[in-house]
Amino acid sequence: MEHLPIDERIYYTIGEVSKMFDVNTSLIRFWEKEFDIIKPHKNKKGNRLFTKKDVDNFHIIYNLVKERGYTLNGAKEKLKKNPEDTLKEFEIIKSLKKIEDFLLEVRKGIKD
Repeated sequence: MEHLPIDERIYYTIGEVSKMFDVNTSLIRFWEKEFDIIKPHKNKKGNRLFTKKDVDNFHIIYNLVKERGYTLNGAKEKLKKNPEDTLKEFEIIKSLKKIEDFLLEVRKGIKD
């Protein structure tokens, strides 16, 4: 998954969200239908506009399904039964990823 910096805008388009996760927009639409924690706003044209919270929820879903190998039903069940623990686990993974990125930068600096 490509880690693009997420600015503090109010809304993100479906194209922007799909680029954040390096997935097709059809997968974003599918996950929106499958997971009730994704609630995009729609403008007058019917275009989906995702909030920062939606993007965070996509991160959690992406982590469960794409990185940890959960089935869709397994991910739904985990989110339903243990939303707080699932969020805590995700926050820990995110922190560890930041540490890993930092250490890789340090390593790169040492090699140069």
